Amino acid sequence: MTLATPLLSVENLRVSFATDDGVVHAVDGISYQLDAGETLGIVGESGSGKSVSSLTTLGLTRAPNTTIEGRILFGGRDLLALSDDELRRIRGNEIAMIFQDPLSAMHPFYRVGHQLAEAVLVHRDVSKAAARDRAIDLLELVGIPDPHRRVDAYPHEFSGGMRQRAMIAMALANEPKVLIADEPTTALDVTVQAQILALLEGLQERLGMAVIIITHDLGVVAEMADQIAVMYAGRIVEHARAERIFSLPQHPYTWGLLKSIPRLDSPRSEELVPISGRPPSLIKRPSGCHFHPRCPYVQDSHKRIDPRLAGVPGEPGHEVACLLPPEVRLRIWEGLKAGKTSDELAALAGSAAVGP
Repeated sequence: MTLATPLLSVENLRVSFATDDGVVHAVDGISYQLDAGETLGIVGESGSGKSVSSLTTLGLTRAPNTTIEGRILFGGRDLLALSDDELRRIRGNEIAMIFQDPLSAMHPFYRVGHQLAEAVLVHRDVSKAAARDRAIDLLELVGIPDPHRRVDAYPHEFSGGMRQRAMIAMALANEPKVLIADEPTTALDVTVQAQILALLEGLQERLGMAVIIITHDLGVVAEMADQIAVMYAGRIVEHARAERIFSLPQHPYTWGLLKSIPRLDSPRSEELVPISGRPPSLIKRPSGCHFHPRCPYVQDSHKRIDPRLAGVPGEPGHEVACLLPPEVRLRIWEGLKAGKTSDELAALAGSAAVGP
C-alpha cells in the first residue's frame, strides 16, 4: 500500500538575505508536510523565521539579495522552480494568505468590496457584477453584518475584528486548498480572538482547506492545530502532534513558551515565567546550539555541538533538536510541572549553572 502524497511538502528550505551588515539566515533548513484538511501551527518569537518561510511559499521573498534553497512541493510542482507568472496563478487562488496587519494589507483608497471583487476577477472569468455578488457572499460568510451595505465601506470604516474578517474573506475568495494565517489574532481583544479562531476552524471544516497558522502564542493553536512546529533562530527545534507538544514537550524553548502562558487552573498569585535573554542575531548566530545563551540547562558541550532534529524514543512523529538526554528532559519537564525551583531543575540537568 502506498502512502498518500502530502498536499504541501517543504523540504530543507533555506532563505537568506544579503545586507550591508552581513547575511541574514532567516530560514535555516526547515522541513514539514501538510495534508488536505490538516492544520499546522508554526510557533516562535518574532524573528524566528515563521513568516519568511510562508512568504517564500507564495514567492513573496524573491529579490536580487535573496538566496533560496530546498524544495516546496505543492500538487507535485516545486513552487521554487516556477516562474513569477506561474506563481501568480497559484497565489490567491490555490494558496492564499491572511497577512499580519489587515489595515496595512488592504488598500486604504479602495472600498472593501472592490478589493474582494478584484481577488475574484484576477483568477476567474466572471463579470464585475458577479464578482461584486461574490464579495457580498464572502462578507456574509465571515460574519460581517449587513454585507450589502458594508461591501461599499472603506477599510478604515471597519473595526479591527471586521478588518480581520474582511482579510479572511479576501483569502477565501477562490476557495484555496491551503490557507496561511499570519498572526491572525494579533492586536485583537480576547473575545474577538476567540471569534476569529472559531471562524477559521468552521470555514476550514466547511471548505476542506489545509491551514497554516503562524503565531508567537501556543495558546492560540492549542485547540485548532493538528501538528505544531516550534521555530527558533530560523530552525524547527521541535515538531510533533499538538497533543504531544502540550503533554510532553521536549525542548527547553518549548517549555519556556508554555510556562509563559497564563493558565486558568493556576493560582492568581502565580507569576508567569518569561524566557530569559533575547532572540539571537540571525547574522551572527551563537555557536553550537543556538538556544544555549538562553537555556537554563546549558552544558559546556552545548556551546560547541550543533543539534539537529532527531526522533524522540517511544514517540513516533515527535522530533526535537536538543542535546539533553531524553531521560533528563523528561525529569526536567516533570519538575517544571511540579513547580520545582530553578536550582532544583538545574540539578536535574546535571548543571549548577542556571540562566545564560
